Amino acid sequence: MKVRCQGAAVIALIAFSSSAPATEIGVRDFAARTELRSIQTLTLTDRQFLTGDTSGTPTTLTGELRIAQGTGRLPLVVLQHGSGGFAPKIEYWSRELNAAGISTFALDGFTGRGLAEVNSNQALLGRLNFILDIYRALEVVGQHPRVDPRRIALMGFSRGGQAALYASLKRFQRMWNRSGLDFVAYLPFYPDCMTSYIDDGDVEKRPIRIFAGTSDDYNPVSACRSYVERLRKNGQDVEMTECQNASHAFDNPLGAQPSALAPTYESVRKCRIEERPGGLLINAETSQPFSYKDDCVAHGPHLGHDPMATEWATGTIRTFLKDAFKLDR
Repeated sequence: MKVRCQGAAVIALIAFSSSAPATEIGVRDFAARTELRSIQTLTLTDRQFLTGDTSGTPTTLTGELRIAQGTGRLPLVVLQHGSGGFAPKIEYWSRELNAAGISTFALDGFTGRGLAEVNSNQALLGRLNFILDIYRALEVVGQHPRVDPRRIALMGFSRGGQAALYASLKRFQRMWNRSGLDFVAYLPFYPDCMTSYIDDGDVEKRPIRIFAGTSDDYNPVSACRSYVERLRKNGQDVEMTECQNASHAFDNPLGAQPSALAPTYESVRKCRIEERPGGLLINAETSQPFSYKDDCVAHGPHLGHDPMATEWATGTIRTFLKDAFKLDR
């Protein structure tokens, strides 16, 4: 659905809670306890991931666990950053969710791999690595004594949004998820939907809620529309909210206003990528293996903060999770 986020922002937030505006810090925003947890994973090529090849490089990552104020086992959201790494939006969402009584686990997929960002060279890391990292994180947080393993959701942004979206595939779950757990919901923000995978219409029977901006020229919303329609035809519980005129990374509180050009950033917005048997990703236009040197790879998307879209999305997410997690407040 398309939403004029500016018009719905205040209503959505007031309907959920009387907490302080997103620009203010309240006592509820603070975690009761913060821990750093190690995640044992692999660094793989996309082909290795798609074929179940476990001969990748053993890798240790770290995640920040913020336990919300409350008692007993609490619900939790796993947060996966995008190509820019731990951007301010991770801190923003951690605080917002903690204030709602929801713990967070923010997974750092870069530092343990010697990376800071991949915006300007997406080939530095296979795009599907984050999905494996997320499954491995699920193993760790699902065993924590303060986390309710039956109430864990996944939220990701851009490259991390792509991971949050396709982590729902039953095929990938069978191949890589050894936790014995599943996410309550999948919440991708402005994901890359330019790649189609074998059996990507067969996803877990859990809600998928996508959030994107209609002015996004990094990961165009049009490609996600097509995927959403395919999933709906398969009877999946999937919805996409389109914030009118919002750009990529609209929920980054330190983003440019208005959105600004990032001239060196790589985007596959003009590409159509398809998986073929044997884990081969091909450029559908040339029928050759896809490469970031292909002519379809573009540069110079715009990124910027949209405060009203952010507030509206925040209220919507908190209301959704309140219901999904069966919170009594």
